[in-house]
Amino acid sequence: MQALRELQQTQGAILSNDGIPISFGNAVAALEAVSTGAALVDRSHWGVIQMTGGDRLRFIHNQTTNAFTQRQPGEGCDTVFVTSTARTIDLATVYVTEESLLLITSPGQDQRLINWMDRYIFPADQVSLTNLTQDMAVFSLIGPGSADTLKQLSIEIGTDCFYGDHQSVSLHNLPVRLAVGSGLGLPGYTLLVAAEAADQVWQLITDAAAVPVGEALWQQLRVQQGRPAPNHELTEDYNPLEAGLWQAISFEKGCYIGQETIARLNTYQGVKQQLWGIRLGGTAQPGESILVGDEKVGLLTSVVEASHGPMGLGYIRTKAGGAGLEVTVGEVKGVVVDVPFLARGYLTANS
Repeated sequence: MQALRELQQTQGAILSNDGIPISFGNAVAALEAVSTGAALVDRSHWGVIQMTGGDRLRFIHNQTTNAFTQRQPGEGCDTVFVTSTARTIDLATVYVTEESLLLITSPGQDQRLINWMDRYIFPADQVSLTNLTQDMAVFSLIGPGSADTLKQLSIEIGTDCFYGDHQSVSLHNLPVRLAVGSGLGLPGYTLLVAAEAADQVWQLITDAAAVPVGEALWQQLRVQQGRPAPNHELTEDYNPLEAGLWQAISFEKGCYIGQETIARLNTYQGVKQQLWGIRLGGTAQPGESILVGDEKVGLLTSVVEASHGPMGLGYIRTKAGGAGLEVTVGEVKGVVVDVPFLARGYLTANS
């Protein structure tokens, strides 16, 4: 990945101590690209796990919240790893290929999930796990102009593709796995490429007018869109229904880890708190209490400085209210808002 980092530095990247591009010094152009064009984000510090073996679909089906046994190569979806009491571990994206499953995990969660799954692989199970994080680069192409950018590179995407659908494509003779979905509630694509070709792919896409974007803007978009993250919104204090991850849960499949608790919460409408966006009138810190009047109704979990001012994510008691609720966080006033990535509501097996 050294060649990629050197290329990004020639494009103005400021790197963290871990080598992650924090900013390209182009905040205005990057925001414009996300809104009207195409922006390219390096997510290579996210985890990539390969699962092989004849039992792989059955295994991931039994270990996570979404359904997999009927999925075909070329399909993909988000799914949640949870504890036996349905507390969240991580939100992952799984791509089904002919030979394997490819899992994209949150940063720093790859080995944790491998260790977690290893506990449930029995000698008779035909399942093998390989950590590909150091061998693969992950990029997100974000914005309404993403398809046009790919078209400039002679890659045509069908209009009948769904979120998670993916295919192997050739980008100037470089093999790339291209998937529908940016990782946020914004239009775009995810690209997986071998690490040794990462700099060439990055160069080709930025040459096609995609604006390079750093981690600082990704975090801003993450909070504005509402994608929950480990150590913030995804912790063992919360379950995936509270985290607004209904779209990553199958209510029709049978037993899996945490299934009984999730089914009971859905059946009896027992979600006592929900994740919301909060527009803030000033600076606040994660971990501060969310108040309505003098009553504590929740907890702030993430804060970023957005173009319109500070924006946060936080869990708020369901009975306290939702969008439009006026709150106080520390000394700062705020208002609760919907965010695009999250889903909410109660489902039944017949819905």
